Amino acid sequence: MKTFLVGFLLFFTCYCLAQKPPTFNKPSTNKSYIQNKTVTVYTTADSTNLRLSKTDSLLAFTELRQPNEGQISVFVDPSKTFQTMLGIGGAITDASAETFAKLPAAKQQEVLNAYYSVSKGIGYTLARTNIHSCDFSSGSYTYVEENDNSLKTFSIAHDRTYRIPLIKKAMAASNNKLTLFASPWSPPAFMKTTGNMLQGGKLKTEHYQTWANYFVKFINAYKQEGVPIWGVTIQNEPMATQTWESCVYTAEEERDFLKKHLGPTFKSAGLSDKKIIIWDHNRDLIYQRAQVMFDDPEASKYAWGIGFHWYEPWSGGVPMYDNVQRVHETYPDKNLLFTEGCAESFNPERYYNWGLGEHYGKSMINDFNSGTVGWCDWNILLDDKGGPNHVGNFCFAPVHANLTTGELIYTNSYFYIGHFSKFIRPGAKRIIAAASRSQLLTTAFINPDGSIAVVVMNQGDKKNKYNLCVGLKATEISILPHAIQTVLIR
Repeated sequence: MKTFLVGFLLFFTCYCLAQKPPTFNKPSTNKSYIQNKTVTVYTTADSTNLRLSKTDSLLAFTELRQPNEGQISVFVDPSKTFQTMLGIGGAITDASAETFAKLPAAKQQEVLNAYYSVSKGIGYTLARTNIHSCDFSSGSYTYVEENDNSLKTFSIAHDRTYRIPLIKKAMAASNNKLTLFASPWSPPAFMKTTGNMLQGGKLKTEHYQTWANYFVKFINAYKQEGVPIWGVTIQNEPMATQTWESCVYTAEEERDFLKKHLGPTFKSAGLSDKKIIIWDHNRDLIYQRAQVMFDDPEASKYAWGIGFHWYEPWSGGVPMYDNVQRVHETYPDKNLLFTEGCAESFNPERYYNWGLGEHYGKSMINDFNSGTVGWCDWNILLDDKGGPNHVGNFCFAPVHANLTTGELIYTNSYFYIGHFSKFIRPGAKRIIAAASRSQLLTTAFINPDGSIAVVVMNQGDKKNKYNLCVGLKATEISILPHAIQTVLIR
């Protein structure tokens, strides 16, 4: 028996050695991502005329050698992929629609091309709109008459004048690639503890179901107008008592409204495909809201993800980017969506302040690197007073209209956003991008067509050269001070 076992083991060992060694999928060297492809650099830079301008093309890659510490490099690895891009865009509010309607026809077409055309503009594919009035409306209104608990008087006639026509034109300009979600700022006054749409207050518990039914009526009414609603947020800024339309929910109140009313109501109404987004407020308290909502299985099953804004009133102006990352790490099956941001304290003397654009670039890069799947700016268009806004909460938009002259004013934020939205398309997957020096911020995506978009932002006061390293290949690029570039490899 012993002789047999020895013989068997000897045979088995020889047999194994004769076979091919096991193979493993080694990390790609990424040569295929740049082989036979062109590299084009688009630049927007302070104190220049460069605005999404082509500044380099046909750059040649050479073999990457070990960088030394004196060199600046941006390392890109397309073999490591992360979240899938939903879209980038801005909000179509009453204020945007009313301003748009006052422009001459040629300027209206310019706005549509500027935002929604990929070839003529920056290719927006995401939009947000308000459910009845918000601060960026000319006045407060709802879709029902006061005390109509049954919602028999529900009508979106108000929106047919300005807002729905603009949304439809934006849909057409984007070749029907526009993903639209909607947010309420406040329930009607009779549903609230304060009897007032403005200045906070809470949704009365006896109206939780009425308010859920209101969402359904809104979605169905917009569908009848030919405007599909992709999803909703439960409440804009649910921890803020504002002078305008606002409503406060604790995390537990929002959880209970979702799991006992809004989620089941969507399901029974055949709207289970509509995405429900929680929070829709700042990064400071985002983790606590996620924890309460997503740790409850009955609430979590209805939540597609969590939305957030960039305003930092309680964090001393610190953006708190890491909080977004913490949510992504803890709840990787939930989606992160930036739902609102703008520069406040409107002053026309600041139209061309470079900091407006840099705020966008810094936020977008950090948010995407933290796992965010989509990024939606606030108003796409405002007038030359930063409105209309019925409570005087005037702010900046990427584009303003001088309604006296018909002139369109493009702030730097329009071009900074465009460095992402024009080149990073829906369905793109984020890939690794890492800079070796802190003055450069970077993120990168690989598009469904195989093209790679690398965004590099120089926050510093000096011009820099950097090696763009893709796998085992590298090419040298220059970036001006206070500039943003998109390097497109296709």
